[in-house]
Amino acid sequence: MGNSFGNLFRISSWGESHGGGIGVVIDGCPPRLPLSLDDIQPDLQRRRPGQSKITTPRDEEDKVEILSGVYEGLTLGTPIAMLVRNKDARPQAYDEMKEKFRPSHADFTYQTKFGHRNHEGGGRSSARETIARVAAGAIAKKILSFDGVLIRAYVERIHDIQSPALTKIPTLDEVESSPTRCPHPKTALKIEQCILDAKKNGDSVGGSILCRVGGIPVGWGAPVFDRLEADLAKAMLGLPATKGFEVGSGFAGTHLMGSEHNDLYESRDGKVRTSSNRSGGVQGGISNGEELYFRTAFKPTATLLQKQKTVDSEGQETELMGRGRHDPCVLPRAVPIVEAMTALVLVDHRMRHAAQCESFNFS
Repeated sequence: MGNSFGNLFRISSWGESHGGGIGVVIDGCPPRLPLSLDDIQPDLQRRRPGQSKITTPRDEEDKVEILSGVYEGLTLGTPIAMLVRNKDARPQAYDEMKEKFRPSHADFTYQTKFGHRNHEGGGRSSARETIARVAAGAIAKKILSFDGVLIRAYVERIHDIQSPALTKIPTLDEVESSPTRCPHPKTALKIEQCILDAKKNGDSVGGSILCRVGGIPVGWGAPVFDRLEADLAKAMLGLPATKGFEVGSGFAGTHLMGSEHNDLYESRDGKVRTSSNRSGGVQGGISNGEELYFRTAFKPTATLLQKQKTVDSEGQETELMGRGRHDPCVLPRAVPIVEAMTALVLVDHRMRHAAQCESFNFS
Protein backbone atom coordinates (compact mmCIF):
# COMPACT_ATOMS: atom_id res chain seq x y z
CA MET A 1 0.00 0.00 0.00
CA GLY A 2 1.10 3.55 -0.69
CA ASN A 3 3.74 2.62 -3.28
CA SER A 4 1.80 3.40 -6.47
CA PHE A 5 0.70 6.71 -7.96
CA GLY A 6 -1.54 7.74 -10.85
CA ASN A 7 -4.53 6.35 -12.71
CA LEU A 8 -4.09 5.90 -16.46
CA PHE A 9 -0.35 6.65 -16.25
CA ARG A 10 0.49 4.67 -13.13
CA ILE A 11 3.84 4.14 -11.45
CA SER A 12 4.90 1.73 -8.70
CA SER A 13 8.25 2.29 -7.00
CA TRP A 14 10.33 -0.12 -4.95
CA GLY A 15 13.65 -0.33 -3.12
CA GLU A 16 15.45 0.92 -0.02
CA SER A 17 18.22 3.46 0.56
CA HIS A 18 20.95 0.90 1.25
CA GLY A 19 19.48 -2.13 -0.51
CA GLY A 20 20.35 -3.42 -3.94
CA GLY A 21 18.81 -0.49 -5.76
CA ILE A 22 15.76 1.62 -6.51
CA GLY A 23 13.31 0.76 -9.25
CA VAL A 24 10.02 1.76 -10.83
CA VAL A 25 7.41 0.14 -13.05
CA ILE A 26 5.28 2.35 -15.30
CA ASP A 27 1.98 1.01 -16.57
CA GLY A 28 -0.04 2.92 -19.16
CA CYS A 29 2.70 4.66 -21.12
CA PRO A 30 1.48 5.15 -24.71
CA PRO A 31 3.14 3.00 -27.38
CA ARG A 32 5.51 4.28 -30.07
CA LEU A 33 6.96 7.06 -27.89
CA PRO A 34 10.63 7.59 -28.91
CA LEU A 35 12.57 6.87 -25.73
CA SER A 36 16.20 6.32 -24.79
CA LEU A 37 18.41 6.51 -21.71
CA ASP A 38 19.34 10.03 -22.80
CA ASP A 39 15.75 11.12 -22.10
CA ILE A 40 15.98 9.94 -18.48
CA GLN A 41 19.57 10.22 -17.27
CA PRO A 42 19.88 14.06 -17.27
CA ASP A 43 17.16 14.47 -14.65
CA LEU A 44 18.72 11.73 -12.53
CA GLN A 45 22.03 13.61 -12.73
CA ARG A 46 20.29 16.69 -11.35
CA ARG A 47 18.87 14.64 -8.46
CA ARG A 48 21.90 12.48 -7.65
CA PRO A 49 23.96 12.93 -4.46
CA GLY A 50 27.53 14.19 -4.40
CA GLN A 51 27.02 16.82 -7.08
CA SER A 52 28.27 19.85 -5.10
CA LYS A 53 29.68 20.97 -1.74
CA ILE A 54 26.19 21.83 -0.47
CA THR A 55 24.81 18.31 -0.93
CA THR A 56 25.45 14.94 0.69
CA PRO A 57 28.89 13.50 -0.21
CA ARG A 58 27.41 10.06 -0.97
CA ASP A 59 28.92 9.24 -4.35
CA GLU A 60 26.40 7.55 -6.60
CA GLU A 61 26.38 7.69 -10.40
CA ASP A 62 22.68 6.76 -10.45
CA LYS A 63 22.90 5.22 -13.91
CA VAL A 64 19.47 4.04 -15.03
CA GLU A 65 18.78 0.72 -16.75
CA ILE A 66 15.64 0.11 -18.81
CA LEU A 67 14.65 -3.52 -18.28
CA SER A 68 11.41 -3.74 -20.27
CA GLY A 69 8.80 -1.89 -22.26
CA VAL A 70 11.12 -0.33 -24.86
CA TYR A 71 12.22 -1.95 -28.11
CA GLU A 72 14.23 -0.46 -30.97
CA GLY A 73 13.98 3.00 -29.39
CA LEU A 74 10.18 3.04 -29.08
CA THR A 75 7.88 2.26 -26.17
CA LEU A 76 5.75 -0.86 -26.61
CA GLY A 77 2.71 0.17 -24.60
CA THR A 78 3.61 -2.56 -22.10
CA PRO A 79 5.00 -1.97 -18.57
CA ILE A 80 8.31 -0.10 -18.49
CA ALA A 81 10.64 -1.29 -15.72
CA MET A 82 13.69 0.77 -14.75
CA LEU A 83 16.43 0.18 -12.20
CA VAL A 84 19.16 2.26 -10.56
CA ARG A 85 21.61 0.21 -8.53
CA ASN A 86 23.03 1.39 -5.19
CA LYS A 87 26.83 1.44 -5.36
CA ASP A 88 28.05 3.58 -2.43
CA ALA A 89 25.97 2.34 0.50
CA ARG A 90 27.49 2.47 3.99
CA PRO A 91 24.90 0.80 6.21
CA GLN A 92 27.28 0.53 9.20
CA ALA A 93 26.90 4.28 9.76
CA TYR A 94 23.34 3.58 10.93
CA ASP A 95 24.05 0.85 13.49
CA GLU A 96 23.10 3.08 16.42
CA MET A 97 19.79 3.98 14.74
CA LYS A 98 18.65 0.35 14.89
CA GLU A 99 17.63 0.89 18.52
CA LYS A 100 17.41 4.69 18.75
CA PHE A 101 14.74 6.73 16.98
CA ARG A 102 15.98 9.75 15.04
CA PRO A 103 14.01 12.92 15.92
CA SER A 104 11.53 13.98 13.20
CA HIS A 105 12.25 10.84 11.15
CA ALA A 106 9.97 7.94 10.22
CA ASP A 107 11.86 5.49 12.47
CA PHE A 108 9.31 5.46 15.30
CA THR A 109 6.19 5.44 13.10
CA TYR A 110 7.51 2.69 10.78
CA GLN A 111 8.55 0.55 13.73
CA THR A 112 5.19 1.00 15.47
CA LYS A 113 3.11 0.40 12.34
CA PHE A 114 4.99 -2.57 10.86
CA GLY A 115 6.84 -4.01 13.86
CA HIS A 116 9.94 -4.37 11.69
CA ARG A 117 11.95 -1.86 9.66
CA ASN A 118 15.12 -1.35 7.68
CA HIS A 119 17.05 1.23 9.70
CA GLU A 120 19.91 1.56 7.20
CA GLY A 121 19.66 5.04 5.74
CA GLY A 122 15.98 5.13 6.61
CA GLY A 123 15.18 2.24 4.30
CA ARG A 124 12.01 2.89 2.37
CA SER A 125 11.42 6.29 3.99
CA SER A 126 14.68 7.64 2.57
CA ALA A 127 14.56 10.34 -0.10
CA ARG A 128 16.64 7.97 -2.23
CA GLU A 129 13.32 6.38 -3.20
CA THR A 130 12.63 9.50 -5.27
CA ILE A 131 14.99 8.15 -7.94
CA ALA A 132 11.98 6.13 -9.11
CA ARG A 133 9.81 9.23 -9.37
CA VAL A 134 12.41 11.20 -11.29
CA ALA A 135 12.99 8.37 -13.79
CA ALA A 136 9.25 7.96 -14.38
CA GLY A 137 8.74 11.72 -14.46
CA ALA A 138 11.33 12.08 -17.22
CA ILE A 139 9.16 9.87 -19.43
CA ALA A 140 6.07 11.89 -18.50
CA LYS A 141 7.96 15.06 -19.43
CA LYS A 142 8.83 13.55 -22.82
CA ILE A 143 5.15 12.84 -23.50
CA LEU A 144 4.10 16.35 -22.42
CA SER A 145 6.75 17.94 -24.64
CA PHE A 146 4.68 16.94 -27.67
CA ASP A 147 1.91 19.17 -26.29
CA GLY A 148 4.32 22.06 -25.77
CA VAL A 149 4.10 21.85 -21.97
CA LEU A 150 7.12 23.28 -20.12
CA ILE A 151 7.72 22.46 -16.44
CA ARG A 152 10.27 24.47 -14.52
CA ALA A 153 10.87 24.37 -10.76
CA TYR A 154 13.46 26.34 -8.82
CA VAL A 155 14.45 27.30 -5.30
CA GLU A 156 12.68 30.49 -4.31
CA ARG A 157 13.58 30.70 -0.61
CA ILE A 158 16.01 29.11 1.85
CA HIS A 159 15.58 29.85 5.57
CA ASP A 160 14.98 33.64 5.67
CA ILE A 161 16.57 34.41 2.28
CA GLN A 162 13.90 35.16 -0.34
CA SER A 163 14.49 35.51 -4.07
CA PRO A 164 12.73 38.37 -5.90
CA ALA A 165 9.81 37.35 -8.10
CA LEU A 166 10.77 36.53 -11.69
CA THR A 167 8.49 37.86 -14.42
CA LYS A 168 9.32 35.05 -16.86
CA ILE A 169 9.80 31.32 -16.43
CA PRO A 170 13.59 30.88 -16.19
CA THR A 171 15.48 28.68 -18.59
CA LEU A 172 17.02 25.39 -17.49
CA ASP A 173 20.47 26.94 -17.86
CA GLU A 174 19.48 29.79 -15.54
CA VAL A 175 18.26 27.35 -12.89
CA GLU A 176 21.33 25.13 -13.25
CA SER A 177 23.79 28.05 -13.17
CA SER A 178 24.04 27.71 -9.36
CA PRO A 179 24.29 24.56 -7.21
CA THR A 180 21.44 26.05 -5.16
CA ARG A 181 19.13 25.95 -8.21
CA CYS A 182 18.02 29.49 -7.48
CA PRO A 183 18.02 31.37 -10.83
CA HIS A 184 18.55 34.80 -9.24
CA PRO A 185 22.38 35.10 -9.05
CA LYS A 186 22.68 37.47 -6.06
CA THR A 187 20.18 35.48 -4.01
CA ALA A 188 21.84 32.21 -5.03
CA LEU A 189 25.16 33.34 -3.53
CA LYS A 190 23.48 34.22 -0.23
CA ILE A 191 21.63 30.91 -0.18
CA GLU A 192 24.79 28.94 -0.86
CA GLN A 193 26.57 30.59 2.06
CA CYS A 194 23.55 29.97 4.32
CA ILE A 195 23.63 26.24 3.51
CA LEU A 196 27.39 26.03 4.00
CA ASP A 197 27.10 27.76 7.39
CA ALA A 198 24.42 25.28 8.47
CA LYS A 199 26.58 22.39 7.29
CA LYS A 200 29.60 23.70 9.21
CA ASN A 201 27.53 23.81 12.40
CA GLY A 202 26.11 20.32 11.90
CA ASP A 203 22.70 21.90 11.35
CA SER A 204 20.24 22.20 8.45
CA VAL A 205 17.86 24.62 6.73
CA GLY A 206 14.58 24.39 4.83
CA GLY A 207 12.71 26.60 2.38
CA SER A 208 10.33 26.59 -0.57
CA ILE A 209 10.39 25.60 -4.23
CA LEU A 210 8.31 27.38 -6.84
CA CYS A 211 7.11 25.33 -9.81
CA ARG A 212 5.83 27.08 -12.95
CA VAL A 213 4.21 25.33 -15.89
CA GLY A 214 3.50 26.91 -19.26
CA GLY A 215 1.61 25.58 -22.25
CA ILE A 216 -1.22 23.73 -20.48
CA PRO A 217 -4.46 24.00 -22.50
CA VAL A 218 -7.86 24.65 -20.98
CA GLY A 219 -9.57 21.53 -19.67
CA TRP A 220 -7.04 19.37 -17.84
CA GLY A 221 -8.24 18.34 -14.41
CA ALA A 222 -11.58 17.23 -13.02
CA PRO A 223 -14.28 18.43 -10.62
CA VAL A 224 -14.75 17.64 -6.93
CA PHE A 225 -12.45 14.80 -5.77
CA ASP A 226 -9.94 14.78 -8.65
CA ARG A 227 -9.22 18.49 -8.92
CA LEU A 228 -5.92 19.24 -10.63
CA GLU A 229 -4.57 21.21 -7.67
CA ALA A 230 -5.69 18.49 -5.25
CA ASP A 231 -3.70 15.86 -7.13
CA LEU A 232 -0.71 18.20 -7.28
CA ALA A 233 -0.99 18.72 -3.52
CA LYS A 234 -0.99 14.97 -2.94
CA ALA A 235 2.00 14.57 -5.24
CA MET A 236 4.02 17.27 -3.49
CA LEU A 237 3.06 16.40 0.07
CA GLY A 238 3.96 12.79 -0.70
CA LEU A 239 7.60 13.86 -1.10
CA PRO A 240 9.97 13.43 1.84
CA ALA A 241 10.43 16.51 4.08
CA THR A 242 7.46 18.44 2.65
CA LYS A 243 5.31 20.44 5.06
CA GLY A 244 3.22 22.77 2.94
CA PHE A 245 1.63 23.37 -0.46
CA GLU A 246 -0.10 26.36 -2.01
CA VAL A 247 -1.33 27.11 -5.52
CA GLY A 248 -1.64 30.57 -7.03
CA SER A 249 -1.96 33.31 -4.43
CA GLY A 250 -2.10 30.63 -1.73
CA PHE A 251 -2.16 31.81 1.86
CA ALA A 252 -1.26 35.38 0.83
CA GLY A 253 -4.54 35.57 -1.07
CA THR A 254 -6.46 35.27 2.19
CA HIS A 255 -5.29 38.78 3.10
CA LEU A 256 -7.10 40.29 0.08
CA MET A 257 -10.70 41.32 -0.48
CA GLY A 258 -12.64 39.41 -3.12
CA SER A 259 -12.64 42.49 -5.35
CA GLU A 260 -8.84 42.52 -5.15
CA HIS A 261 -8.37 38.79 -5.61
CA ASN A 262 -10.67 37.92 -8.53
CA ASP A 263 -9.05 37.18 -11.89
CA LEU A 264 -11.14 39.19 -14.34
CA TYR A 265 -11.88 37.65 -17.74
CA GLU A 266 -10.98 39.39 -20.96
CA SER A 267 -10.81 38.57 -24.64
CA ARG A 268 -7.27 38.47 -25.96
CA ASP A 269 -6.27 37.33 -29.45
CA GLY A 270 -9.66 35.68 -29.83
CA LYS A 271 -9.28 33.65 -26.63
CA VAL A 272 -10.77 33.94 -23.17
CA ARG A 273 -7.96 34.95 -20.82
CA THR A 274 -7.63 36.41 -17.35
CA SER A 275 -6.12 39.83 -16.64
CA SER A 276 -4.35 38.49 -13.54
CA ASN A 277 -3.50 34.97 -12.38
CA ARG A 278 -4.06 34.69 -8.65
CA SER A 279 -5.86 31.39 -9.35
CA GLY A 280 -2.52 29.92 -10.42
CA GLY A 281 -3.88 28.54 -13.69
CA VAL A 282 -6.63 26.41 -12.11
CA GLN A 283 -10.31 27.17 -11.54
CA GLY A 284 -12.86 24.63 -10.37
CA GLY A 285 -10.10 22.01 -10.39
CA ILE A 286 -9.60 22.43 -14.15
CA SER A 287 -6.79 24.24 -15.98
CA ASN A 288 -7.86 27.58 -17.45
CA GLY A 289 -5.05 28.08 -19.97
CA GLU A 290 -2.97 30.44 -17.83
CA GLU A 291 0.41 29.60 -16.30
CA LEU A 292 0.12 26.98 -13.57
CA TYR A 293 2.23 27.81 -10.53
CA PHE A 294 2.49 26.50 -6.99
CA ARG A 295 4.86 26.39 -4.03
CA THR A 296 6.02 23.48 -1.93
CA ALA A 297 7.57 23.96 1.50
CA PHE A 298 10.37 21.67 2.69
CA LYS A 299 11.43 21.40 6.32
CA PRO A 300 15.08 21.44 7.43
CA THR A 301 16.81 18.07 7.07
CA ALA A 302 16.00 16.03 10.19
CA THR A 303 19.37 14.30 10.59
CA LEU A 304 21.78 16.66 12.34
CA LEU A 305 25.45 16.09 13.07
CA GLN A 306 24.96 17.08 16.70
CA LYS A 307 23.55 15.37 19.76
CA GLN A 308 19.77 15.39 20.24
CA LYS A 309 17.53 13.89 22.89
CA THR A 310 15.48 10.85 21.86
CA VAL A 311 14.24 7.47 23.10
CA ASP A 312 15.19 3.92 22.13
CA SER A 313 13.02 0.98 21.09
CA GLU A 314 12.46 0.14 24.77
CA GLY A 315 11.13 3.62 25.49
CA GLN A 316 14.20 4.68 27.46
CA GLU A 317 15.38 8.27 27.16
CA THR A 318 18.81 8.61 25.55
CA GLU A 319 20.84 10.77 23.16
CA LEU A 320 21.66 10.30 19.50
CA MET A 321 24.41 11.81 17.41
CA GLY A 322 23.48 11.89 13.75
CA ARG A 323 25.83 9.99 11.47
CA GLY A 324 25.96 9.05 7.83
CA ARG A 325 25.92 11.36 4.82
CA HIS A 326 23.07 13.83 4.53
CA ASP A 327 22.11 17.05 2.77
CA PRO A 328 22.24 20.13 5.00
CA CYS A 329 19.40 21.37 2.79
CA VAL A 330 17.25 19.10 0.63
CA LEU A 331 15.86 21.77 -1.70
CA PRO A 332 18.53 21.98 -4.45
CA ARG A 333 18.19 18.24 -5.15
CA ALA A 334 14.41 18.36 -4.70
CA VAL A 335 13.92 20.64 -7.71
CA PRO A 336 13.97 17.82 -10.33
CA ILE A 337 11.78 15.72 -8.01
CA VAL A 338 9.12 18.43 -7.91
CA GLU A 339 9.26 18.67 -11.69
CA ALA A 340 8.91 14.90 -12.01
CA MET A 341 5.85 14.66 -9.78
CA THR A 342 4.29 17.61 -11.60
CA ALA A 343 4.80 15.81 -14.92
CA LEU A 344 3.27 12.61 -13.56
CA VAL A 345 0.14 14.44 -12.42
CA LEU A 346 -0.19 16.39 -15.67
CA VAL A 347 0.31 13.45 -18.03
CA ASP A 348 -2.27 11.45 -16.10
CA HIS A 349 -4.82 14.27 -16.34
CA ARG A 350 -3.96 14.81 -20.00
CA MET A 351 -4.76 11.16 -20.70
CA ARG A 352 -7.92 11.24 -18.59
CA HIS A 353 -9.14 14.36 -20.39
CA ALA A 354 -8.50 12.76 -23.79
CA ALA A 355 -10.27 9.55 -22.75
CA GLN A 356 -13.42 11.32 -21.53
CA CYS A 357 -13.69 14.39 -23.74
CA GLU A 358 -11.80 13.64 -26.97
CA SER A 359 -12.40 9.95 -27.66
CA PHE A 360 -16.09 10.25 -28.56
CA ASN A 361 -18.01 12.27 -31.11
CA PHE A 362 -21.76 12.38 -30.48
CA SER A 363 -22.54 15.26 -32.84
